[in-house]
Amino acid sequence: MSLITRAVQPLVTELTTELRVVIIGGPRQSGKTTLLRQFQGRDGTAYRSLDDETNRQAARDDPLTFARYGASPRLIDEVQRGGDALVRAIKIVVDEDTRPGRFILSGSSRFLTVPHLSESLAGRAVFVDLWPFSMAERTGDAGGFPAAMFSDAAAFARESDWRRDEYLDVVLAGGFPEPLSLRSDVARGAWYDGYLTTVINRDIRDFASVAHAEALPRLLALIAAHSGGISMTANLARGIDTSRETTRNYLSYLDMVYLTLRVPAWSNRLSVRLTKSPKLYPSDSGLAAHLMGAERDRIATPGDPLLGPLLETFVATELVKAIANTRARITLSHLRAADGREIDFILEAPDGGVVGIEVKATASPTAAGAAGLRWLRDRLGERFRAGILLHLGSQSVSFGDGILALPLSALWGHRRLPARP
Repeated sequence: MSLITRAVQPLVTELTTELRVVIIGGPRQSGKTTLLRQFQGRDGTAYRSLDDETNRQAARDDPLTFARYGASPRLIDEVQRGGDALVRAIKIVVDEDTRPGRFILSGSSRFLTVPHLSESLAGRAVFVDLWPFSMAERTGDAGGFPAAMFSDAAAFARESDWRRDEYLDVVLAGGFPEPLSLRSDVARGAWYDGYLTTVINRDIRDFASVAHAEALPRLLALIAAHSGGISMTANLARGIDTSRETTRNYLSYLDMVYLTLRVPAWSNRLSVRLTKSPKLYPSDSGLAAHLMGAERDRIATPGDPLLGPLLETFVATELVKAIANTRARITLSHLRAADGREIDFILEAPDGGVVGIEVKATASPTAAGAAGLRWLRDRLGERFRAGILLHLGSQSVSFGDGILALPLSALWGHRRLPARP
């Protein structure tokens, strides 16, 4: 697989000219090491991975010497494995010399967002999320779909040459670089199994004691199967036969290692009562498909119940990636009213403008499928910028007054994937 330029690379480069510490966070195997190594090669620049036992022991035995070693920018991969003392040593080093570009760090857990550690680097560091490949990155698109929906949604309203079977392929593939390079379903399945084992037995056990580690993949599989559903801890606890408290802990562990996405409930002053519960998704649709046992032949069958949750997971991950990769000042949430009305995704701009997005696993969108978007439009008035119904067909359809049905490929500007060698 040829090297794909990551959308956040120019941002990281720019930030190193202004700030002392840049921290690249994201799930293991999302491409952080490859991105970090793009900054290697300057005279004396040191790249060190704390997955390496020798480096890890050196960081824990004498964190200050470890942090001072090498020329800037000092590149430390999987920094969370160095523990609290290394973070404090980095603070000392960047306070001794306040020039920008001192460290570029990467981590596969949200370890550095823990309050007492994030406060250590407050005013010194900035966080950049690196998720698995987006379809915009894979096709060479700029990734501007979310922002464009507020001002120029109609520019995406054209016929797509993507077909339903191709959409199913990219949904099943997800975005992790290594599985994308594998041709065998058996090999991809083995990779996902090994991936989960590594994340649970290494990354999670680095910060938590897990009595029943085997429950974590089952919990993630439940989340995958109910993607787009409201996160109810009690139901999940019953599903893995543990207490609510233990399930809450396990959910926080999955979030800590970027295995889940949490889409909060939209909070706004509408004259209806809205649920306050978030929705949970696995952070990659390929991983979700593996956990769900969603094989290609099965989800290709019209009406298969796995396709809807899987497609919604895919769209959730693509929106999260696009917002992170473009640094768009847009919030992502969902809407569910007490009377049962719901909108899969709500995008909100700083000026209060709102875009509603619905996801339908159909190639033939209808006006009836946009009923929730019309309801939102009528409630919001001038704040409503667009309503988008994403579907698996090839045609774009206007349902009037700012509501459009767009092919799923609008998310990546309808571009095609490069030919596979």
